[in-house]
Amino acid sequence: METVYLDNAATTQIDDEVISAMHESMRSNFGNPSSIHAFGRKAKAAVETARKSIASLLNISSSNIVFTSGGTEADNMAISCAVRDLGVTKIISSRIEHHAVLNCVEFLDAEQKIDLQFVNLDQDGSVDLAHLEQLLSENPDAKTLVSLMHINNEIGNILDIKAVGELCQKHKAYFHSDTVQSVGHYEMNLSDLPVDFIAVSAHKFHGPKGVGFLYVKSRNHLKPLIHGGSQERELRAGTESVHNIVGLQKALELAYTNLKEESEYIKSLKEYFISSLKSKIPGIRFNGLSGDLDKSTYTLVNVSIPLSASESDMMLFQLDLKGIACSKGSACQSGAQLGSFVLNEVYGEKLDYPGIRFSFSKFTTKKELDYVIFVLKGLAVSQTN
Repeated sequence: METVYLDNAATTQIDDEVISAMHESMRSNFGNPSSIHAFGRKAKAAVETARKSIASLLNISSSNIVFTSGGTEADNMAISCAVRDLGVTKIISSRIEHHAVLNCVEFLDAEQKIDLQFVNLDQDGSVDLAHLEQLLSENPDAKTLVSLMHINNEIGNILDIKAVGELCQKHKAYFHSDTVQSVGHYEMNLSDLPVDFIAVSAHKFHGPKGVGFLYVKSRNHLKPLIHGGSQERELRAGTESVHNIVGLQKALELAYTNLKEESEYIKSLKEYFISSLKSKIPGIRFNGLSGDLDKSTYTLVNVSIPLSASESDMMLFQLDLKGIACSKGSACQSGAQLGSFVLNEVYGEKLDYPGIRFSFSKFTTKKELDYVIFVLKGLAVSQTN
């Protein structure tokens, strides 16, 4: 049986060169980075070298990077510290953010009575920038944080992050963006972007799980959320995971070294997949902007096949039996017998058929896509007869 992995938006296969770098780091950098002896200094040097390398790739200062356990911690740190340390009393977000953001802002709304407002979405799930400016204009004396993801992890819509940042600057608001689906896949010159915080996770670009970082434009007024030692310039206590940080560094270096070639290759796969599905499965719908090669990320598509609800519910199971890995949406919802909250929010009662997300990587091949298309066509035909 063929096995095809098309769930790269959930996590990616670790690159062999990353594994090698991590293996060598575990062998030679086993000292505690906080220790003052030679073993500790060597481990500390590995951490700081990684920090400088990552900063160089994003055109920022290394002092702006705080290593975390991943995107969720980075999102929570940015939002919670903005409220506690920067005096934010109003948060503007959207209802289709990743749960790392959505659950955090809703917690702050319930527990700390933050004024939480949600920006309207267009019919394709795009953020209504006119409504965003309207919300920013209301109660101008309130310190405001806007939290909007750069690329939606389920439908692939790309936010005009620069336009949002400029609106935030105009209205003196802080801007946080979850860039987990974009860093490593798109050029990011952070010195030129009007953004105060971004969250990054290594396992989305062929690095290890359990490590990421928070970019903080200005750290002068932030205090730690995790209390303990003085690691990460006293902003994030806990012994640094040296081998994971080295893996993050290597994965990001590889991603940006090969970005043009790999992005063009993956985009060609997406284009082929879209055209093939349109020709093979009548009535198929591409959700959000995922069927638009210019307005959505090149790494994923989200499709709805015209089947009954029960047939659609069985689709992922049937695909899994055929060796095909994909998803209904965010992996954070795995195990729940629920449809995508993103699609429910965007389409509401117009959501006739559940969506399935297929996401690609540099390891995906056209031969694998041909197999998936063949299986999908067979399932669609058999379940409609």
